[in-house]
Amino acid sequence: MSEGPNIARIAALVADPARSAMLLGLMDGRALTATELANLGGITKQTASSHLAKLVDGDVVSVETQGRHRYFKLAGEHVAALLEALMVFSHDSATLQPTKTIRTGPKDLNLRKARICYDHLAGEMGVKLYDHMMGHNWLHDDLSVSAKGWDMLAHIGISQKTVPLSNRPLCRACLDWSQRRHHLAGRIGKAVLDQMIALAWARRLPSSRVISFTPEGERRFFEWLK
Repeated sequence: MSEGPNIARIAALVADPARSAMLLGLMDGRALTATELANLGGITKQTASSHLAKLVDGDVVSVETQGRHRYFKLAGEHVAALLEALMVFSHDSATLQPTKTIRTGPKDLNLRKARICYDHLAGEMGVKLYDHMMGHNWLHDDLSVSAKGWDMLAHIGISQKTVPLSNRPLCRACLDWSQRRHHLAGRIGKAVLDQMIALAWARRLPSSRVISFTPEGERRFFEWLK
C-alpha cells in the first residue's frame, strides 16, 4: 500500500447519510448540541453521540463544553472547504432536497438581539462585537488585547488602568446561546457592557436579561466598530 494521507478514512466518516446531514447542519459556523444534531440527522440522540464521537476522533468535528452542555462544531475551515467541494461535486438540481434547519436560543427577538450573559453582552450584538474585535486585530489569537485594541477601547473610555484587577481572564470567548458563535466575556467584556450603559447607549430592562439599545446608542455602537 502506498504511503500518504488516509483519504479513505475521512471519506468514510463523511459518507454516512446521518453524519453528512449533521455536518451540513454545522456549515453555517454554529455549534450545536448532540440533540439538535440528532434531529438534523433523523436519528436518536444515542446514535448521534456515537457518530459524533467518531467525527471528533477523526478531527472532523470539535467539541466545546460550557456548563452542563457539550457543543459540536466543524473542526475548522478546511473541513468546511471539503464539504463545500463535495456539495459542488454531488449537486443535482433535480434531486436536491431542502436541508433541515435548527433554530437555537430564545424566540424573543429582543433577547436574540442583545442580552446580558452573567455580566457581559451576548446575542447578535455581542457576537458582532467579538467578530469585529478578532477580525480587525483588536485582539490577538490568544485573546490578549492588542495596542490597536486598547486604542479603540479608549475611544469609549476604557483603559488598562480602569479595568479592575482580578483572577478573572482579561478576555474570554463565551459560546453564545442563540447565535452559537462566540461573544466576549472576561473583564473586558464586562467593562464594555458597563461603559455602554454608562454612555446611555443601552440599558438593561427591569426583570429581564434584555439589553435594549437606543437608536442613537446602536448607531454609535456600529460607528465605534468602523
